[in-house]
Amino acid sequence: MAQKLKVLIIGGTGYIGKFIVEASAKAGHPTYVLVRESTLADSAKSSIIDNFRSLGVNFLFGDIFDNESLVKAIKQVDVVISTVGRALLANEDKIISAIKQAGNVKRFLPSEFGNDVDRVHAVEPAKSMFAAKAEIRRAIEAEGIPHTFVVCNFFDGYFLRNFCQPGATDPPRDKIKIIGDGSPKVIYNKEEDIGTYTIRAIEDPRTLNKILYIRPPANIYSTNELVSLWEKKIGKTLERIYIPEEELLKNIQEAPFPLNTVLAISHTAFVKGDHTNFEIEPSFGVEASELYSDVKYTTVEEYLNQFVKRDNNPQICLADTVIQQP
Repeated sequence: MAQKLKVLIIGGTGYIGKFIVEASAKAGHPTYVLVRESTLADSAKSSIIDNFRSLGVNFLFGDIFDNESLVKAIKQVDVVISTVGRALLANEDKIISAIKQAGNVKRFLPSEFGNDVDRVHAVEPAKSMFAAKAEIRRAIEAEGIPHTFVVCNFFDGYFLRNFCQPGATDPPRDKIKIIGDGSPKVIYNKEEDIGTYTIRAIEDPRTLNKILYIRPPANIYSTNELVSLWEKKIGKTLERIYIPEEELLKNIQEAPFPLNTVLAISHTAFVKGDHTNFEIEPSFGVEASELYSDVKYTTVEEYLNQFVKRDNNPQICLADTVIQQP
C-alpha cells in the first residue's frame, strides 16, 4: 500500500480549517496543524484541540510571521493547506516563500473555499478580499508551485441554515427577505463534505494545477426554489420580500463589519450569479462530485430536514461570526 501523504493545515483551528483537519486525519493521513503554543491553552479552542488529539493530529508550533518555524514545519510534510481567515489572506505570500525554501511540497492549497475569485463581480468590501486571493493565485503560479484551488461556494452553516437572513439562527417561518429577484442559481455545501472533497483532491493528478469546484447537482438552488422547498417541508407559505440591487448596495455601504462583508458576498451570488454563471472548462477546472462519485454528500434537502421540527435550539448568529467565508 502506498504511503499516505503527510498534510499540514495552517489555520486549522478556524471555521473551515477544523473540518479539513478532521477529514485528513480520518482519511489516514499523518496530519499536522501549525499552532501557537498559546492556542493549546486557549479555553475557546479547547473542544477543537481535544478533538484533534483524539484523532491523533500532530501539533507543530509556529506562525506564518516566523519564517524559521514555518519552513521547519513545511519540511516535515508533503501537502500544505492554508485555511487562514480574511485578515491573513495577503500574508499567504509568506507561506509561498517558505514552501519555496523548503523545496519538498507536492501540493499547496491556499485559503480559498468560496467563490472562484477569477470569475467574480464583487463590490467592496468583498472585492478587496477576492483580489487578495487572486494575487495569491498568481504568485503560486508564477513560482511554479504544484497547487489546487478549492471553490466550494457557500458554507451551509453560514448561508443555508438561516437562508442568508442576517442575525437569524434558523430558516424563516413567516417571511423572508430575498436579495435580487431570487432567480440566480446558488451552491451550498456542508462543511464536512468540503473537508472530504478537499482531502480527496490532494494527491489526485486530475486536480493538479486546477480549480476543484464543489458543485454537487442536488445542492444548486435559486432562492425562489429554495424557499419553495422549505415551504413544502413546513407546510406553510412565507411572505417573500424582494430586496432590489440598489437597496442592497446601499445596505452594504451603511452596514458595520462583518455584516457589510456578508452582504457583499451575498451580492455576488444572489444578484450577479457568480456561483453558476460560467461553465467549468477542462482547461482550468474539475468538479468534485463527478470525480468522487462515491462520496455521499449531504444534500440541501437533507440539511434542511434537521430544522423542520426544531423549535428552539440556539445556533451561532451570522452577525456575530468572524468572516472567513468568501
